[in-house]
Amino acid sequence: MSDGIASGVLDSLLDPFTRCLDTVSARRVAEFRIGANVQDRVDALAERANEGLLTDDERAEYEAFVNASDFIAILKLKALRNLESNPGA
Repeated sequence: MSDGIASGVLDSLLDPFTRCLDTVSARRVAEFRIGANVQDRVDALAERANEGLLTDDERAEYEAFVNASDFIAILKLKALRNLESNPGA
């Protein structure tokens, strides 16, 4: 699936979701940060990946982290846009 198609699919799924967020919820999504222990694990896997040392299980785990991180980043961006378009809400 091309990036443009994937982006369109995500938009069609997530735009209605983010419109459901009230101001407090949108702020919480926009300010979301992963926990330090999760970040430490991602950093360790990234280092092993850069060294070419990941096992198959570690590669799958790292890819899951990367995919989840991308998804969260998109949600955060959409929440921020929601807040910007409704500043008085």
